[in-house]
Amino acid sequence: MYTWLFLSLLLASCSFAPTNLQVRTADDLKSRGIKRIAVMPIEFAGDANISSYGSNEPAQRKAGEKNPGAVVTGDVYTALAAAPNWQVVSEREVGEAIATLAGKSGNQARRLGELVFADGVIFGRVVRFRERVGEDLGAQSPASVAFTLQLVDVKRGDIVWTAEYQETQQPLSSNLFAIGDFTRRGAKWLTVEELAGDGVRQAVEQLNQMLYR
Repeated sequence: MYTWLFLSLLLASCSFAPTNLQVRTADDLKSRGIKRIAVMPIEFAGDANISSYGSNEPAQRKAGEKNPGAVVTGDVYTALAAAPNWQVVSEREVGEAIATLAGKSGNQARRLGELVFADGVIFGRVVRFRERVGEDLGAQSPASVAFTLQLVDVKRGDIVWTAEYQETQQPLSSNLFAIGDFTRRGAKWLTVEELAGDGVRQAVEQLNQMLYR
């Protein structure tokens, strides 16, 4: 009985904030008036000798396998669409603008923002994107992901928000403090796409709160 009471008090006192997410912001972020946001396609910057999913196989994706950068880019659009108060530049409009930037030097993210009349542009890179080995209820090797997202203020040209996310999913038996994520995620082993999507959602939700709370 006393063991269970101690465990209950421990869990009640734990903070289940996303410790895998580290965020840095400009002191005046909220006052920047960033309302219209564009997304530059996220880059995949993994080791050239490692496949897009982080295994030790040749760097060739199988048919139907998505580029990690494209996966995270889609996740950013999804997360932006789910949060209120800002306007998101469409992928079509971004694609047309990027086509005109080919071969040009300078701050590409800022130049993109100027072309689509955005207040801010999110850009970034994926550095790890490793698929799990196993199934939902049993994985021999867990999914692992690491990426960085940044927001540039188009008017001033400086980076006002940086979110760094990295996680290798752990079993609850190895990390009791992960119980919040464990239950929220349906008590299962995630695919790498699910893990990346969850990380992006956390980052974008925090950005929304910082801009408009």
